[in-house]
Amino acid sequence: MAFTPRFIVSARLLRELEVIADLRARIAAATVLVAWIPRLQKDSRQRSAHASTAIEGNPLTLDEVRALEAGRPLSVHPERAKREVLNYFAGLRWMEKRARQKKSATHEDILRLHGLLAGGIMDQGEAGRYRTIAVRVGPHLPPPPDAVSGLMRELLDWWNGPSAVWPPVLTSAILHHRFEEIHPFADGNERAGRLLALWELYRRGFDTHHVFSIDEFYLENRPRYYASLAAVPAAGGDLTGWLEYTTEGLRVTLERVWLRVQQFAAKAGLKKTVLRPSQERLLHLLRDRPEGLVPAEIWTALDVTKQGAAYILAPLLKARLVKRVGTRKNGRYLLV
Repeated sequence: MAFTPRFIVSARLLRELEVIADLRARIAAATVLVAWIPRLQKDSRQRSAHASTAIEGNPLTLDEVRALEAGRPLSVHPERAKREVLNYFAGLRWMEKRARQKKSATHEDILRLHGLLAGGIMDQGEAGRYRTIAVRVGPHLPPPPDAVSGLMRELLDWWNGPSAVWPPVLTSAILHHRFEEIHPFADGNERAGRLLALWELYRRGFDTHHVFSIDEFYLENRPRYYASLAAVPAAGGDLTGWLEYTTEGLRVTLERVWLRVQQFAAKAGLKKTVLRPSQERLLHLLRDRPEGLVPAEIWTALDVTKQGAAYILAPLLKARLVKRVGTRKNGRYLLV
């Protein structure tokens, strides 16, 4: 039986979609000032890691999440709390790479993503494997374990096919809710579901620069987030209310990103930095490697000589997009 989501395009939903389209266009036009894009991406990644794990009770603050990604030790929290955040960063980096490939999503992709998110922190079940036990989520009783694989196949069939006729703003929210409704894993479903929603936005080109995360909106009022999820079965499976809530969240998120864009642009002044393809590639590599790269790794990754790497790096260092930690010979290069 095919998965077919039910909803109506209400007046409220239509208004939110119109404002979202306008904000997205403004942000996209502003991001030609590429000098501060990596900083905005880094900020968004850290906010996402903090919010998505905090929704489920992780005690780390945003500043502590930033420190953890930078490799600075945190001694006041249990190892599990730190592992949750580091797992999220690993899952996010994997998802970003997979989304860039623009291929159909598979069961193996879902299992791989969950394995990265939940490895070493599962209270029950096994990371990267569909559940074999019955679970309950508050008042919601998800389908029995023997139905999970088939329901996930139906969801993937919809995601890889019929979903394309709808805007990604809607399909990402539908994917998020249906995944949580199936609850395919024994633990760690919420973080996986929110990352899948983000994956859909990336894959469909909605957030080409990866500069926002709606999870902060969910974190600010967790009772409303959970109530909105639970309202769908209470409405007989009608997703309209959920879509109105998630589009409101995306609109609020983009409004905040637009303010950050203006702040970054103001700090950068009128100066623009035009990047060559090799420099864009290096920035992507560094974004995926928060610990940085040594010179030899840069030469190998970009397939250039030592002198060629220096030529690529010089403008990035001058624009303060990249910094060197350590000596010129033995140091590492990181995003600022």
